[in-house]
Amino acid sequence: MKRTRRRAGVGAVLAALITAAVTALSAFLTAAPQASAAVLTEVTSFGTNPGGLRMYLYVPDRVAPRPGVLVAMHGCNGWAPGFHQGTEFASLADRYGFVVIYPQANKSANGMSNCFDVWSNEALRHGGGSDPVSIVSMVNHVLQRYNGDPQRVFATGFSSGAMETLNLLATYPDVFSAGAPFAGVPYGCLGPAGCGDKTPQQWGDLVRNAYPGYTGPRPRVMAWHGTADSVLPYTMLQEEVDQWTNVHGLSQTPASTDSPQSGWTRRVFGSGQVEAYTITGAGHDLPRTGMAAYAIRFFGLDTGGSPTTTPTTTPTSGDTTGPIRGVGSGRCLDVPGAATADGTQVQLWDCNGRSNQQWAATSSGELRVYGNKCLDAAGSGNGAAIQIYSCHGGANQSWRLNADGTITGAQSGLCLDAVGQGTANGTRIQLYTCHGGANQRWTRT
Repeated sequence: MKRTRRRAGVGAVLAALITAAVTALSAFLTAAPQASAAVLTEVTSFGTNPGGLRMYLYVPDRVAPRPGVLVAMHGCNGWAPGFHQGTEFASLADRYGFVVIYPQANKSANGMSNCFDVWSNEALRHGGGSDPVSIVSMVNHVLQRYNGDPQRVFATGFSSGAMETLNLLATYPDVFSAGAPFAGVPYGCLGPAGCGDKTPQQWGDLVRNAYPGYTGPRPRVMAWHGTADSVLPYTMLQEEVDQWTNVHGLSQTPASTDSPQSGWTRRVFGSGQVEAYTITGAGHDLPRTGMAAYAIRFFGLDTGGSPTTTPTTTPTSGDTTGPIRGVGSGRCLDVPGAATADGTQVQLWDCNGRSNQQWAATSSGELRVYGNKCLDAAGSGNGAAIQIYSCHGGANQSWRLNADGTITGAQSGLCLDAVGQGTANGTRIQLYTCHGGANQRWTRT
């Protein structure tokens, strides 16, 4: 049945934003900055700039050999240096070696200043111009200057920056692999289509029409919203979910629901293409402490540097241990010869109940064997080997056990797959695009 939701146009939404802009900006500016020798630097020449934006860049002292790139965007009435100082993205870049771009917006409307353009015809379509083209120029500059990985470009932001995050995912799905909007609205909400109630199909069509003819992969989305947000209503989170699950061809019913931290509810859709975080009691003041780390893990940017702390949940008595059996083969996920060396590739083998076939599924998403070795993806594309490796909390060691029996990598979204649909002893295990075959379905007994 069609839901009734608050309707808002450009004027109403931007007018509402001003009531919280000063408070949010103050919170960002008063947050304790992270100590580092690296500093935020303005780049004055980065390429085509139809939006007239300023570019600020944070390059950590230790950059990964093939760094990922994160675009982090402030809200209306905000400033790039304040967003840099008041959020945790720079400290996470120090830890993991990725590069952060902080664009500075300059658009004004309804008394608001420094808003990102998410309403003009130019901004709402691929190659149209305005702020999105300027931001893509910044990304290309960083990829070339720092030998960045074009497969690991991501966007995040607060309020107006959250809106631009989804705008970039819609208009440039060939550039951005994923995004994490904090307290935003769906793509197209401030355009001619408006923010009124729409079906998932209608929301999805807006995204598809942003880049007609595009047939490549669509970016993953991790959306956050507080239930007490008085500026942009909490109902916008469900509209974002409706839009992006439709874009990915997924059900609007979550595959799983959990609570990573007190007061947080996480819904996971499909095999992790879309995640939605409800923050009970939070207003228009995200991201709060610790949230950026979840976004970085969702992006897979926590694997580019030294393997230190990541957002995990302490294993509880609910964690379970036992064999993982292939539906197609009837054989178990096995570490050959009970080896313990890092890099040992796993296989199918007759189930025998021994320790090299006993996998503990922890509440942090790991699949552990021997207590201290994790099921680990050696890459993020089709054919990547599956091995054991010392547990370090990286996104390539985080797995989702789905209701349909598939096991998907949190970093890649790909399925645990028996190579060549094999069923014999010794068949190797890999990552592969999910297709529902019996060689990609597993039972835990």
